[in-house]
Amino acid sequence: MRTAEAREVHIGKVVRNAVLFNFGNRGGAVKGDDLLQAVSRLFVLLGERRTDYLLVGGIALLKYVEGRNTEDIDLIMALSSLEELPEIRIEKRDDDFARGTFEGLQVDLLLTSNQLFEKVRQRYATTQRFVEREIPCATVEGLLLLKLYALPSLYRQGNFARVALYEGDIATLMHDYRPPVEPLFEELKAHLSATDLDSLRKIAGEIQERIDRFDRR
Repeated sequence: MRTAEAREVHIGKVVRNAVLFNFGNRGGAVKGDDLLQAVSRLFVLLGERRTDYLLVGGIALLKYVEGRNTEDIDLIMALSSLEELPEIRIEKRDDDFARGTFEGLQVDLLLTSNQLFEKVRQRYATTQRFVEREIPCATVEGLLLLKLYALPSLYRQGNFARVALYEGDIATLMHDYRPPVEPLFEELKAHLSATDLDSLRKIAGEIQERIDRFDRR
């Protein structure tokens, strides 16, 4: 079983590399060195304001598994905390999500008005050491909850490219860390329909069957 502590992640370099190697990205509007500095300043700002937040998404995932590059920072945060950070310019917002920019860096917010997001922030949080600093970060179980919760909506949207990414992330976390999944479904009962929950159980079961089959080899 792998451990997160041994995995060194430089958030600024991950974001910079993702932007620089995305040839369709905004015409190269943001320079790589600027992104490095923006990432550092964002987390310094969050610390100075004593903001309650939790790192999730692709950057948090990279602390646990080998993964793809990601161009943005994903945080769980209360709307009241976000309103105290005018440096993050909000571009769009709905009940549960907001998207903003900080010095050219994309910041996606999962708002704690969603009860599951608040639960993950409170109960599925740890502190991880990144190259930049120690950062409040979702646990393996927290990341799995968020990935599973998102899947039914992605299926309904027909966003199968993202479905494949999320199911791949779920499979990798399940394989590498072997977390008990039944408690996660118990957590999701209050947030998903019985039909969606049944579908997720089948998906997780199929993933576990594949893991077991290859383990036997």
